[in-house]
Amino acid sequence: MGKEESSSSIEVSGLHFAYEGQPSFFANFNLEISPGSRCLLIGANGSGKTTLLKILAGKHMVGGRDVVRVLNCSAFHDTQLVCNGDLAYLGGSWSKTVGCAGEIPLQGDFSAEHMIFGVEGSDPVRIEMLIELLDIDLQWRMHKVSDGQRRRVQICMGLLHPFQVLLLDEVTVDLDVVARMDLLDFFKEECNQRGATIVYATHIFDGLETWATDLAYIQDGELRRTEKLSELHELKKASNLLSVVESWLRSETKQEKKKLINPPAQFRKASPFDTSPFKSSRHMAYYR
Repeated sequence: MGKEESSSSIEVSGLHFAYEGQPSFFANFNLEISPGSRCLLIGANGSGKTTLLKILAGKHMVGGRDVVRVLNCSAFHDTQLVCNGDLAYLGGSWSKTVGCAGEIPLQGDFSAEHMIFGVEGSDPVRIEMLIELLDIDLQWRMHKVSDGQRRRVQICMGLLHPFQVLLLDEVTVDLDVVARMDLLDFFKEECNQRGATIVYATHIFDGLETWATDLAYIQDGELRRTEKLSELHELKKASNLLSVVESWLRSETKQEKKKLINPPAQFRKASPFDTSPFKSSRHMAYYR
């Protein structure tokens, strides 16, 4: 991948990644996501979705500058992506990286107003729009509210700057149905009107058949499928996206069970009785 202008918002080329002391998690992983896409990141627990999102967000160092590129910049090395608000990441923890200021906790004894209006460089019009969209009471005390209310403040803070690429890791899990659907509509508008790109890892698929444009299915650190949702032939025969994903994951589970029952020869542990003179045989069974 060269330095020339790219037609993709996200480009991953030959990614190799492993946690310290662990075997390789991603090996020669490749992925491209075009501008304006709303891409669902699908996979079982432990498949690598969160790790991939953190790599795209520049939270893990990988290879050279051209291995992972977001908006034609290195996700890890070019920190201005985050500082300018072009790249935004919202994960599952109760903290939010705001610009270059680091992690800000969301459970202290302070108000929602203090948290939201404490983010520098925010557009007042966008602030008011997000507060209304997420139905936030500015007087909420962050150490007293519910998980869902705290999540709304977290999401609001993460969206204050107009992003070009947004990475979402299960952030709607604590929201009620109305709040979640309103937020998804807002994301769709951001992509359609501003050409923004969203990668959304989730296990909740209600209403996503008409929301997403693409999907990427990961299994054990490998990209098994990536395609336009409109071209997904299983979806044309199924009642909804949930049933399609369920069939993939059930098939994956069956494969894993077969591996456990019949592991490859090199992974089978030798029994101390294998070389024993008392080991059973078909001949011995004949005399029993």
